[in-house]
Amino acid sequence: MSDPFSFLRRLFDQAVAVADPMQSLAGYLPKRPEGRLVVVGAGKASARMAEAVEAVWGPCEGLVITRYGYARPCVGIEIVEAAHPVPDMAGMRATARMLDLLEGLGQDDTVLALISGGASSLLVQPAGDMTLAEKQAVNTALLASGAPIGQMNILRKHLSRVKGGQLAAAAYPARMLALMISDVPGDDPGMIGSGPTVGEASTSADAMAIVKRYAIDLPQAARSVLAGQSGVVAQGDTRLSRVENIIYAAPIQSLVAAEQIARAEGCEVRILGDALEGEARELAKEHAALALEVQTGLAPGASPVLILSGGELTVTRRGDGIGGPNAEYALALAVALGGAEGIHALACDTDGVDGAAEVAGAVIGPDTLTRAKGKRLNAGSALAQNDAHSFFGNLGDQVVTGPTLTNVNDFRAILVSHR
Repeated sequence: MSDPFSFLRRLFDQAVAVADPMQSLAGYLPKRPEGRLVVVGAGKASARMAEAVEAVWGPCEGLVITRYGYARPCVGIEIVEAAHPVPDMAGMRATARMLDLLEGLGQDDTVLALISGGASSLLVQPAGDMTLAEKQAVNTALLASGAPIGQMNILRKHLSRVKGGQLAAAAYPARMLALMISDVPGDDPGMIGSGPTVGEASTSADAMAIVKRYAIDLPQAARSVLAGQSGVVAQGDTRLSRVENIIYAAPIQSLVAAEQIARAEGCEVRILGDALEGEARELAKEHAALALEVQTGLAPGASPVLILSGGELTVTRRGDGIGGPNAEYALALAVALGGAEGIHALACDTDGVDGAAEVAGAVIGPDTLTRAKGKRLNAGSALAQNDAHSFFGNLGDQVVTGPTLTNVNDFRAILVSHR
């Protein structure tokens, strides 16, 4: 393949494109309901989802909260921008207004909820006596803990007045249709955006066990919430009886879209799964070993092998660098491959934001470590300091997309050719 990096980038762009709400949401909308219709939502893709809704239904009443820089033009639905991944006052005020909008709805009214990844931070109503500053401290501690996203979201639910089914409960007895874009391993609707429209089976004791397991430093007000009875709505609660939750876009669809392009260009494709979790650097070591094993089995002139995977990796923060799970995976992969000829890779977040930078991820190739050495960059030191974004930024190997307006989690592709 003459230009592996262009090929890998084309696969990533296609993975993002098939998850664009303007291409994928319309088919899941019913006929516009009679009576009062209210559209609410939150997430990095939610404003784009709202735009897609109005393209079909026309102007609608409602309020959607998205990340700064992710707003889209809507006629009736109000779009509010707020902070992610650590919440801010804009998100807190908008969430309060959203709850006010749902208050007093009747059984003949309809609510359309648009939920995508990022809603956990954008829907902000701290439980108990927690302040916004304390909520921010919890989010910051969670992001540095190395806990899987599912564990993070359980804790978030029990420290919130809107997650864990509480948004849906606020709309009862109105009908609710929740359309979701999945960004979580396993596509559990209760984990997307911390499940604001989905009943919750976990308890406050479960949440406290997560705190202990990952040594998360919680403010006293948060501990007080977990010591009592949280407001999450149990599965089977009457207030959820009129809710329908539909995941209409998921990571596997994006991996398959990339697979189709690769096969059309003569590649053998292996999909490892769309729900991989774990430490980014550890998974990178496993994937490097797999790539080298695959390469050993390739005969001269054999078709290249493309190894695809999705999911959501985590980083346990050890240093003070600028990084994210995808960039850290790419850096650890480069180190583990040691400059092996014939192997190129891309690791990006489909929302265009990887961890602590406005960067989707990075690419690596056989000359990554050599070029780094020429610039006096030490890959091992950068990895130890969680400074992958700085490392790839200095090499010019970052993938920068800007807001993609969707979010189906990580996209990783390793192209293996004969040496």
